[in-house]
Amino acid sequence: MEIADLRLQESLVLWCAFATCMLFGAVAQRTHFCTMGAISDVFNIGSWIRMRMWGMAIGVAMLGFYSMVALDWIDPTKTIYFSLRVYWLSALVGGALFGIGMVLASGCASKTLVRIGEGSLKSIVVFFIMGLAAYASMRGLTAFFRARTVDRVWADAEHGSLIPLWAASAFQLDPGTTSPLLALLVGGGLIVWALANRRFRSSTNNLLAGVGIGASVVLIWWVIGRLAFVAEHPQTLEATYLTTPSGRIQALSFTGPMARTLDWGMSFEPGKAIPLGMALVLGVIAGSFMHSLYSRTFQWEGFQSTQDTALHIVGAILMGIGGVTAAGCTVGQGLSGISTLNLTSVIALAGILLGGVAGLQFQRWLLMRE
Repeated sequence: MEIADLRLQESLVLWCAFATCMLFGAVAQRTHFCTMGAISDVFNIGSWIRMRMWGMAIGVAMLGFYSMVALDWIDPTKTIYFSLRVYWLSALVGGALFGIGMVLASGCASKTLVRIGEGSLKSIVVFFIMGLAAYASMRGLTAFFRARTVDRVWADAEHGSLIPLWAASAFQLDPGTTSPLLALLVGGGLIVWALANRRFRSSTNNLLAGVGIGASVVLIWWVIGRLAFVAEHPQTLEATYLTTPSGRIQALSFTGPMARTLDWGMSFEPGKAIPLGMALVLGVIAGSFMHSLYSRTFQWEGFQSTQDTALHIVGAILMGIGGVTAAGCTVGQGLSGISTLNLTSVIALAGILLGGVAGLQFQRWLLMRE
């Protein structure tokens, strides 16, 4: 492959990722899809509607991912989620920090981007602080402490961290049969659980959120797993996945991409390649912005008080640190990671849920005190 053809393929990958995230942003803006909101609804008013949205999205993403695995379009061991080690403490601690942070900052990473598109000045502040905190956790001072504390604790996974591969080995089954069967049971079960509620399935927005968000995750898997694949890079002569920092199959996620977007802007020079993460981030903002204009819901929003400002700043820092420590956010681990049935993602998701409940308890305490 010639270098010129390679650049053309990279551009196509970036534009497809951008378009997919525009879909994600528009659907999330229209349907109010929000992980923090789903946890809050259950915690505060006992409503599981938005949690069913999230469950259905996971189910669609999981069935889509393992359908591509069954078609040999994607090798799950080539994704960033496959590992021979399970960093359970990093996933749990990082997830908890992220969960607390998303409550204090009025939403997770994806919701922050959606709210920027709606006109939230608060979310712009959260974006910059979270991105800087994430960058520090990837390469800076926080990364130094992370590497010498929680990242030193792991459990060996001889057959990998993907649950279907572990189950196939434990019960001496064929991985080609075990993987789609587990995906069908878990993913299909989540979809059935969501649709079992009459109020949920009677709303077009609920169905749109479950299918649209889940489909966005699947599309990114296809874009990176198929469209970005190069069997032999002309410079390294190795198989790689274009535009990804790791050279492996990336997925839809936003914590690391926020950091890389800021890094690209702060260290810009002519000819510098646009990172995949930047296409993801800008795509969500653009999709949300366009739909908010169409639906006439665009509205400028600022901080209400000093306390409101302080809580959002602290929440953004916690999300940046926690998202990198857990190797993903509510989308990176809670949707993309879970769609691969990765054990580390399950632990990270548990941490996010626990952290979210702890953050809501703290908010309730603040209200009671006032």
